[in-house]
Amino acid sequence: MLDRTRAPGDTDPAEVTSERPATPIETPRPLPAAAPALAPSPAPAPAAAPAPRRKRRLRSVLMLGGIAVVAIGAGYFWLTGGRYVSTDDAYVRAAKLMVSTDVSGIVSDVDVKEGQKVKAGDVLFRIDPRQYEIALANAKANLSETALDLKAQKVDYQRMLSDIAAQQAVVENDQATFDRYAKLVKDSAALSKAQYDDARFALDGEQRKLDSLRKQAEVALAKLGGNPDFDVEQHPQYLQAKAAVDEAQRQYDHATVRAPFAGTVTGVDSLQPGLYLVAATAALTNQGAVGLVSADKVWIDANIKETDLTHVKAGDKVDVTIDAYPDRTWQGTVQSIAPASGSEFSVLPAENASGNWVKVVQRVPVRVTVESAKDDPPLRAGMSAVVSIDTGQKRSIGSLISDVI
Repeated sequence: MLDRTRAPGDTDPAEVTSERPATPIETPRPLPAAAPALAPSPAPAPAAAPAPRRKRRLRSVLMLGGIAVVAIGAGYFWLTGGRYVSTDDAYVRAAKLMVSTDVSGIVSDVDVKEGQKVKAGDVLFRIDPRQYEIALANAKANLSETALDLKAQKVDYQRMLSDIAAQQAVVENDQATFDRYAKLVKDSAALSKAQYDDARFALDGEQRKLDSLRKQAEVALAKLGGNPDFDVEQHPQYLQAKAAVDEAQRQYDHATVRAPFAGTVTGVDSLQPGLYLVAATAALTNQGAVGLVSADKVWIDANIKETDLTHVKAGDKVDVTIDAYPDRTWQGTVQSIAPASGSEFSVLPAENASGNWVKVVQRVPVRVTVESAKDDPPLRAGMSAVVSIDTGQKRSIGSLISDVI
């Protein structure tokens, strides 16, 4: 009798013997000819091998390409470094002033309106000219009187010369009489002592009168400039009177205020007819003057850092962009570079004499002329701008090598 007790997992030899005949043993058969092509399992192993290689190759290309791009970019920026200087600290400037006059008076007419475009010489406003008309007429009358007086002086000098000649004849006659009496006085019977003294005193008086006439002629000649046949219009007195006429004419002309250049008028409302304009303070206040901004004399003032001015020079080409017109670019030229930084012209310049200071890069004004076309939008004074200056500065590989060596 068989023992049925066994440990878990033990196999009964009888069961093993009894189960072997139940499982038929299959003999391996040859696979068909197409079987190798239908076996999918071995294919993934060889196909997965090229993928890492392609990734490694791509990674190498990208790394080398990135290095090349950086090297090329760095070389380009080094070669072109210092050529272009740009700043956004730039503003449009234009010729502008408060147009007034140097004569005082009541404003009679204002001939322009706010925003009106005027040409050089157009009338802006007028001051009542009657007081200046009177002054001009008085100066002209004085000039005419001076001319007549000088002509009279010329004639009077000739009269003095005639008086001197006549007096000279009297003196000569008295001298002859005195000489005769001097011979006869020795003979007391022929001439008395009193007659001799009368002749002597008469001769002395006439000589003194002749000397006085000559002194008067000398004074008259000096007033005539030492030339008795002088040109009246060249005499100092005439020139003085003529200068008074010119001054009166100038004041009369300045009573009509005209535009000194073409531009646009502004600040007109503060000037009204009936206002008494004081010449001394007219341009210092809002009243008594008309603002005028030029439309032709326009430029750009760019404040460039001193460290960027190494290669900037007059004549360099400039690209100008105005913030109000971002889609347009104006061409310009560097006109001049200020001889001093902006802080040098400030009312209270920085004081760096003490040791407690911080070095700040200074900015130097650079003036740029702008080339404008007819279809360009207007450039108004005070607009913000961005300038880019082409200095033309270029570097070379040779200079790099020489610097390294």
